[in-house]
Amino acid sequence: MIDHRANTPSAHRTNWAGNITFGAERLYIPTSVAELRDVVSAGGALRALGTGHSFNTVADTPGALISVAGLPRSIDVDSRAGTVTVSAGLRFGELTDTLHRHGFALHNLGSLPHISVAGACATGTHGSGTGNRSLAGAVRALEFVTADGGLTSMERGEDDFDGAVVSLGALGVVTRLTLDLVPAFDVQQCVYEGLPQDRLLDRFDEIMSEAYSVSLFTGWHGGPIDQVWLKRRVTDGGPRTAPAEWHGARIADGPRHPVPGMAAEHCTEQLGVPGPWHTRLPHFRLEFTPSNGDELQSEYFVAREDAVGAYEALDRIRGDIAPLLQIGEIRSVAGDDLWLSPAQGRDSVAFHFTWVPDTEAVTPVLGAVEEALAPFGARPHWGKVFTTAPDTLRTLYGHYADFDRLAARLDPTGTFRNDFLARHFPRTS
Repeated sequence: MIDHRANTPSAHRTNWAGNITFGAERLYIPTSVAELRDVVSAGGALRALGTGHSFNTVADTPGALISVAGLPRSIDVDSRAGTVTVSAGLRFGELTDTLHRHGFALHNLGSLPHISVAGACATGTHGSGTGNRSLAGAVRALEFVTADGGLTSMERGEDDFDGAVVSLGALGVVTRLTLDLVPAFDVQQCVYEGLPQDRLLDRFDEIMSEAYSVSLFTGWHGGPIDQVWLKRRVTDGGPRTAPAEWHGARIADGPRHPVPGMAAEHCTEQLGVPGPWHTRLPHFRLEFTPSNGDELQSEYFVAREDAVGAYEALDRIRGDIAPLLQIGEIRSVAGDDLWLSPAQGRDSVAFHFTWVPDTEAVTPVLGAVEEALAPFGARPHWGKVFTTAPDTLRTLYGHYADFDRLAARLDPTGTFRNDFLARHFPRTS
């Protein structure tokens, strides 16, 4: 008899932030694709569980959770094709050093290197940079187990591929992904403080294009931007000397944490010291593994040309935002063609909010934020907390109905459906 390592979860199995307690009766951790297919084909409600970094119920189910972290670890670099094929349960931080040693890099990374490759791609997670797509934008092919236990693969250019990458776990359990690579590069990271708000609004595009990756951190207090993190590629000319002042902001005199008052020892190296891409593009070091996050997170994407208007709309309700905010972050994301990507069809700017861990207090503020951003067609991040109505979301994605039909075709019995999907993609037939 195959041992699927089924465990009965306690009532305390939660997501990373602790705001969601999973309702699953069992957790399966198969150690081979054959075992995984056996589990899925046995029937019953199932959901794939990544590293638990989503802040809503997208991964929840009353049935069983499946972790692919137990599948054989594989990192297959194809130097000629410029790709890497990886097992889906790998975290980005487990992959990047190997890529660098082979002379390659991923085009971008998220703030945390601790998130799983499959989970990040399935929810449209991203880094920052005017020309940088989300992490899912690097996916060239993927393999997944469908509801009948079959093993399916899709490649870029095939029908429905653009609907299968940011899939919210609705199509099956991803087992492998093939990602595009770029040549390895070095980055130097500098932090500036006190960027005048009027300068930001007057020169928004210029400022957001100043480096390979730019992050603005603000407490939405009505004053200057607290911090600007500039991650510059080191070119053939070597590292750049950072000026003491930049657009009216002052260079930080030491390492900084994005949240005021927090120690910076867990953040990636700053002060302009050059280093490999994977040690600078994330905000936090791989060796610092967060055990839990005392926070809630939300994020909303608007078209880049609407970013200044969206900023001004949020600034008008800063009195609602600031008291419940730990820190806000503003980043740019290049557009892509993936059906459910929040950056689908448009270069975007993402407004991120790290809230205090108080769902009851934060929820009405989410409503105010969404109302302020409604004129700009703001799309919420699928893995974070939001209250945007399903009927509104349907109008924001040109392929919403296409995805609904794809999910119904690949999972006709609703094996991978849960309350989150039923709410946002209700099936009428």
